[in-house]
Amino acid sequence: MSAPVPTRPHGLWLDDLSVGHTITSGTVELNAAAIVEFASQYDPQPFHLDADAARGTFFDGVVASGWHTAALTMRLLADAFPLATGIVGAGVDLTWPSAAVAGDVLHLEGAIETITFSRSRPDRATVVLSHQTLNQHGQTRQKTSARLLAWKRPD
Repeated sequence: MSAPVPTRPHGLWLDDLSVGHTITSGTVELNAAAIVEFASQYDPQPFHLDADAARGTFFDGVVASGWHTAALTMRLLADAFPLATGIVGAGVDLTWPSAAVAGDVLHLEGAIETITFSRSRPDRATVVLSHQTLNQHGQTRQKTSARLLAWKRPD
């Protein structure tokens, strides 16, 4: 099988990548309304929805759902790491060292840790990209190690 049809014709191919390749994204600002809107649909816990109900909880206030942070991270990654064939995940390890809050301006910084070529399909490899989602104060809101599939540029 050859490489999938590119979703970004001018994007990056496996041939363009190397261990140590770094990425830095643009920014996205998180606001209180977005935190409540996301949580209302996908993670309706009191510490994501209501300041009074959040008081005294583990977070002692309203915080973004970790899944909201993950979704924003994916958006930042898609913009900062334009793989020609799209970001195709093959597994992920993520942690939330601290919760994102309203007023956070998030960005992503990362680097390729490894590239492992497939033995049975030499046109592709698994790329491990480790990245952090940071706020404007340098606080880490999410740490991610993603295994992504990448293909060689077609002839």
